[in-house]
Amino acid sequence: MAEEPRGGFARLRRAVFARHSNPWSAWTRWASIPLISVPVWNRSWKQAGVLAVWFALNPVVFPRPAHERAWSTRAMLGEEQWIVDRPRDAALAVNAAAAAASVVAVVGARYRRPWTTGAACAVQMALTLVYWEQMARYHDRGSERGGH
Repeated sequence: MAEEPRGGFARLRRAVFARHSNPWSAWTRWASIPLISVPVWNRSWKQAGVLAVWFALNPVVFPRPAHERAWSTRAMLGEEQWIVDRPRDAALAVNAAAAAASVVAVVGARYRRPWTTGAACAVQMALTLVYWEQMARYHDRGSERGGH
């Protein structure tokens, strides 16, 4: 990123994304997508609590990456800038579709429909990868312009 963010929230966002851009953080979070349905399927508040702690800690438990060449690193840094810029582009639609797939997975888990739950999780994971590709390109375009 070209310049340091100003304000408390901006500094916090920058600190979180600096660590979340570690490929271990990005990929373990992506691999955790199916786990969202488990506490719903099992009707377990304890499992939901453990999962909530994992999702809260995941973006900050890994160190900053050594470089920004990794695709997942560029995707996370691109997402940070995309959140700041708020463009209305195709990534917004892909992100919304992934969120909708997440809702379908949770509803499928609620009614214990394994095919619905599994298919919706797979769709969400695939759409997340599409979104990451868009975010990596967003990052690369910004870097080429001397921006983020």
